[in-house]
Amino acid sequence: MRLVLLAAICLTILAPSPVLADTNATTADGKTPAQYRTFIAYFENDLFAGTDQHYTNAVKFTWLTKDVNEYKGVLPDWMLPTASSLPFVRDSGTPEQGVYHNVGISIGQNIYTPEDIDAEDLIEDDRPYAGWLYGSLALHRKTVKRLDTMELTLGMVGPASLGEQSQNTVHAYRDLALADGWANQLHDEPGGMLSWQQNRRLRQWDLGGKYGADLIPHLGATAGNVMTFANAGGEVRWGKRLPMDFGASLISPGNSVAAPVVTDDGERLHGILADFGWHLFLGVDGRAVARNVFLDGNTWRDSHSVTKEPLVADVYGGFSIIYKRMRLTYTHCWRSREFEGQDAPQVFGSLSLAVTF
Repeated sequence: MRLVLLAAICLTILAPSPVLADTNATTADGKTPAQYRTFIAYFENDLFAGTDQHYTNAVKFTWLTKDVNEYKGVLPDWMLPTASSLPFVRDSGTPEQGVYHNVGISIGQNIYTPEDIDAEDLIEDDRPYAGWLYGSLALHRKTVKRLDTMELTLGMVGPASLGEQSQNTVHAYRDLALADGWANQLHDEPGGMLSWQQNRRLRQWDLGGKYGADLIPHLGATAGNVMTFANAGGEVRWGKRLPMDFGASLISPGNSVAAPVVTDDGERLHGILADFGWHLFLGVDGRAVARNVFLDGNTWRDSHSVTKEPLVADVYGGFSIIYKRMRLTYTHCWRSREFEGQDAPQVFGSLSLAVTF
């Protein structure tokens, strides 16, 4: 685990400086790369592994705006300079130079339960029932070679997150057993996190016949009363008409990396392909965890808690199918044990659909 973290950090630090692209090209509808927006819907659930426990369900919807300069005259005059001067995403170019700034707006909900959802009494040695309902605002600065993300996330943990209602409504609709232990869930608590993540296209290979491969390491950190951790990892991809974005995204703070990106080959613009494309990917993410409210329990009140593992790893793989402005991605993830007493690592699936327009 420590070797994964160290290797990813070194790859990110030693990556070459971004190469800016010629961005004067337009697509068939006459738009430039700065004028595209993207909507992404995510669904994650352990039903893909045949279980119903721990990190059991999550949904997220993300809207990525056009380049912020496209909103001049619409937004207040102070907003654009402020957005382009944030730490780690400081403006150092314009769309004409291949540097783009997009705003990401997201809403989502995560649900966590113990292994035995039939028990009404508190299960002291298993993770607490918990829900997390949130919204986030992110700024993306990207070039062909690099994506920097700063994201502020605010929301509610506890009954106000509507975790019980969401899970049991779906279970009732699907004629599944209801989760009976929600009376033991974490208490209401407002939550906030500030996240930063950098993704770099470290290497890229043209394999001929429109086949290609690339290597995309990442490095990040999140701080807040919901989660506090540092993370690092990377992803390798191989396929036909490989899109020039920054890989697969699991639902995680600061991790909306499916942001569209300009390319310099005239065929792939903002991740939009001129024809059908596909690729396979394999990745890893390691986290050094200082705080996880869903395991540590409430911050300011006594609540159910378990002893968390300080180091957690995700190993994931999957495929993407892309046609013009749509991208469908399935990711299968193995996650190491997150707390002492957890019987086995968790496996879950992630499905996402991105539409650029």
